[in-house]
Amino acid sequence: MDATTYKGTNKMLTGIVFSVITFWLFAQAMVNVVPAVQSDLGVSAGTLNIAISLTALFSGIFIVAAGGLADQIGRKKMTFIGLVLSIIGSLCLVFATGAFLLIVGRIIQGLSAASIMPATIALVKAYFEGAERQRALSYWSIGSWGGSGVCSFAGGAIATYLGWKWIFIFSIIFALLAMLLIKDVPESKGEKSKTKFDVSGLIVFIITMVALNIFITQGADLGWTSLLTLTLLVVAIAGIILFIKIEKGKAGALIEFDLFKNRAYTGATVSNFFLNAVAGTLVVANTYVQVGRGFTAFQSGILSLGYLVAVLGMIRVGEKILQKIGAKKPMVWGTVLTIIGVGIMGLTFLPGIFYTIVVFLGFALFGVGLGMYATPSTDTAVTNAPDDKIGAASGIYKMASSLGGAFGVAISATAYATISAVSNVSLGASAGIVVNVIFAVVALLSIIFLIPNKTGTKEEANQ
Repeated sequence: MDATTYKGTNKMLTGIVFSVITFWLFAQAMVNVVPAVQSDLGVSAGTLNIAISLTALFSGIFIVAAGGLADQIGRKKMTFIGLVLSIIGSLCLVFATGAFLLIVGRIIQGLSAASIMPATIALVKAYFEGAERQRALSYWSIGSWGGSGVCSFAGGAIATYLGWKWIFIFSIIFALLAMLLIKDVPESKGEKSKTKFDVSGLIVFIITMVALNIFITQGADLGWTSLLTLTLLVVAIAGIILFIKIEKGKAGALIEFDLFKNRAYTGATVSNFFLNAVAGTLVVANTYVQVGRGFTAFQSGILSLGYLVAVLGMIRVGEKILQKIGAKKPMVWGTVLTIIGVGIMGLTFLPGIFYTIVVFLGFALFGVGLGMYATPSTDTAVTNAPDDKIGAASGIYKMASSLGGAFGVAISATAYATISAVSNVSLGASAGIVVNVIFAVVALLSIIFLIPNKTGTKEEANQ
């Protein structure tokens, strides 16, 4: 089939959505089956927490490299590689009897997500145009945002009635279906690059991100002023400085900083990082209502039903608003609603039923805001990236999602645990949620000051 005449189909789009949910729906469900996994495999809570965080971390670390590689070897091929890795990672978890296969499987699932996310966005850019592209990106967003919203219910139901390993059996089935649905899609590539792969940049980036992640997640246990914690901080700071220095102006750089000369792309990517960091709210709020208010896990899940319904319902609404008035206003409105929704969940001094109602409304507003923001932001990033670098640009954009979520959860949970230890869980929850309000405010400022009022052309966006 000729790539120059091929137009995206619903069959192709379904395959792309199935590819995306192998991570967002199934791999993410691990967060909600912790007791079952710990009991079944006999691993410590610390080991399990590390295994859970590794997927998002490795996804974030390798997603840019995978996006650039997709431009070179083919976006369809990279999607297939990601699906194969998803199957292998899921099999590791299905056959796990202890910590080793659990950790290996989670790392492979992270590499799978890194391969699939930028490659599938690039396929949408290649084979859909105009309103059809915006529609396709909406469904892509439903697969990611919606998948992450429904994973707690789907994962919990599967684990309760079939056993937690069945989550990953279903993931394998969906990966195979995705392969079948996109097998007839012609290959899409960027221009051949004559530069070598940026190995040195990737190594520095890995060391920096791992050091920063360990510093955030383990700092409290190790002691914030211990030699090891301070060493990790120094390594992270030095790594960031060194990475920027060796990457700037480098041919074939892991992160092409020239992409950030485009204000619209920069605004979409920065705001995407900080709004994904607001995912820490989910952890803090759900933990608090169980520990501080005596809710069961099922009851706390019910509280977030409004989030799931709202985010799924608003994604297409955000697309329609984008088509009528452009990207900036729905991105601003969505972020403001997110700030309000998250902020009211911090009112932990409210008694009984009043706080329960406030949390339910907060989750619903959170979902409305993110749903309204999702498609305009993704469309802005994709539209304002050069055609021959769309894989790399998409990789950076989705790296912002993964690392934003990973570090947002880590920082929020650390704030919650630290304040709770010296005061009480109510104040700790408020502190953890205030951190997320700050993230959302930074996202709003990046949209206001970086996204042009009109983002219809690259020329306008650069003005």
